[in-house]
Amino acid sequence: MSAPPRPVAGVLWMLLTGILFVGVTAVVKHLDGRVPAAQAAFLRYLLGLVFLIPMLGVLRQTRLSRPTLGRVAARGAVHTVGVALWFYAMTQIPIAEVTAMNYLTPVYVTLGAALFLGESLAARRLIAVAVALAGALLILRPGFREISPGHLAMLGTALAFGASYLLGKVLADEVAPQVVVAMLSVTVTVGLAPLAAAVWVWPSSGDLAWLFLVASLATAGHLTMTLAFRAAPIAVTQPVTFLQLLWATLLGWFVFGEGIDLYVVLGGSAILGSVVFITLREAQLRRRREVHGAPLP
Repeated sequence: MSAPPRPVAGVLWMLLTGILFVGVTAVVKHLDGRVPAAQAAFLRYLLGLVFLIPMLGVLRQTRLSRPTLGRVAARGAVHTVGVALWFYAMTQIPIAEVTAMNYLTPVYVTLGAALFLGESLAARRLIAVAVALAGALLILRPGFREISPGHLAMLGTALAFGASYLLGKVLADEVAPQVVVAMLSVTVTVGLAPLAAAVWVWPSSGDLAWLFLVASLATAGHLTMTLAFRAAPIAVTQPVTFLQLLWATLLGWFVFGEGIDLYVVLGGSAILGSVVFITLREAQLRRRREVHGAPLP
């Protein structure tokens, strides 16, 4: 029997999740390119491998088939690209723009699930996707301002992470969740190693400490997000993610001297509103399938 929902706990866990993830972006921004983007990403994952120690028992007992290994490698490759691009974008554009454009990932996941996993894409979800893409155009405003390499990097980041999450969804049906997480960490570390070697500079002990903090905040954020999902329905927790954009905007303004761009706030709100709609619609359809045994239109 499942535990009763605890909406207040779910909201509080999700609030903490947003603060932790914004903390990740703040620390990376604080490094200010002192460590090259690819190397910073590599060190973040390398230092984060310490969190896999509790999973060693499960990993030793796991036997992966050749097709599963292929999917693990493919996911590691696309996630490596996404991570490298995200770290690069953090050195090029304001925190609020990185956060807003990162909301595109669930939209790409929705499209990818329809194209590659055979999931249905009803008219209402298509409209939500269109609104999200319009929000991205509002942020970028092509023809009205210069689109920087950082913006292009974030578009690539969202695509790469979307592909990674789709592969993760397939892998979650084949192996234990701990194995999915651990293999992603290992493959991304390996994938980033040659990119880091190409631009390597010896980091100071202080920079290594900051990067370990990044790894710790990211790991804690994924844990608190899982606790939020366990405590309350997605309908309760998902809207709270909007506050990440608020925290990021205020952080960029107060700490890093970045201006507040109304278009970024409006575009990010449009993207997040679409993500919330898609998420809630998925939850609604799932409940109907549980009650009626078949999907309803």
